[in-house]
Amino acid sequence: MESRGHESGRGRATDQGILYAHFLREGSSVSEASPGPEGEQGRRARWTTADLLSVLRIPLAVAFVLVPSTGWRLSIVAAAAVSDLLDGPLARRLGSSVYGPVVDPIADKVFMAAAVGVVAFSGQLEWYEIVGVLIRDIVATVAFAATFLSNQPRAIPARLSGKAVTTAQILTLVAFLLNSPYLRPIAWATTLIAVFAIWDYQRVAPRAQRRVGL
Repeated sequence: MESRGHESGRGRATDQGILYAHFLREGSSVSEASPGPEGEQGRRARWTTADLLSVLRIPLAVAFVLVPSTGWRLSIVAAAAVSDLLDGPLARRLGSSVYGPVVDPIADKVFMAAAVGVVAFSGQLEWYEIVGVLIRDIVATVAFAATFLSNQPRAIPARLSGKAVTTAQILTLVAFLLNSPYLRPIAWATTLIAVFAIWDYQRVAPRAQRRVGL
């Protein structure tokens, strides 16, 4: 769900950290939403309930790797999906935090990298199919690192294409855990959706990006 206003939508506001400002800037011509007033920023909490829900995905990532049981892994995927679904509405209802826009996408990527890493080690998908499933997250991580190192971290409000990628990634994990014959087609569908999402975010970046105020 897209953010409501500049500060109110935190949970999925960065939508897994799709940050393209660094690559799209032409000098300083790329537009961005101005940060909130200094006083408003100063009143924002450092941590909120939504952040704790996001951080929960990190121990879930570790558990997914260590627990061999298919049933437990399905439960872990479900718990991660629920936390991802709820942290945004909680942030909008209870308020955003200083670290929320960064904590949420990092937790997402840690969980997905760990879970898809298990798929990779199983040998059920080729290396390029694994890259395809994670290509949106890879691009987002590189872009965020570039903007962070430039001291100008910027984010794009969540879009439907980004949510579609996350849903497809979850379906890929479920197909793997259930030993589904559709694992490979779902992985390829995830790749196509991810490529579209990258294009979609790049298309709207010049007018939709905003500074991440840490």
